Amino acid sequence: MKTIISVEYLFAAVLTALFFVVIGGFEWYWLLLLFLAFDISAVGYLISNTIGAFTYNLGHSLIGPGVVATYFVMTSNETALFITLLWLFHIFVDRTLGFGLKHTTGFHHTHLGKISKARKK
Repeated sequence: MKTIISVEYLFAAVLTALFFVVIGGFEWYWLLLLFLAFDISAVGYLISNTIGAFTYNLGHSLIGPGVVATYFVMTSNETALFITLLWLFHIFVDRTLGFGLKHTTGFHHTHLGKISKARKK
């Protein structure tokens, strides 16, 4: 089951990257240069697991790019399209690798299962 989910998210990441370059007209290297920018949302883990899960999930939920995409549709603002596609690409690649939304029990417990150290236990 996890393999199917990973392949689906990989497919979504590839489609998003193609849309970014072909339809958006943006340079492909921005996907790599700004990929980790959304991981700043993990800074909440410096305070606690609960705050960390909240801030991480805020930056890794599909709601954020959905709101920015809605703004793009209403305004045709290219920056909004750029941010939406970067954000979606980041989320889809993370989910392809098994990094899901976090539970408050710790960074390694996600809605897609345990990752890293927690997976080995």
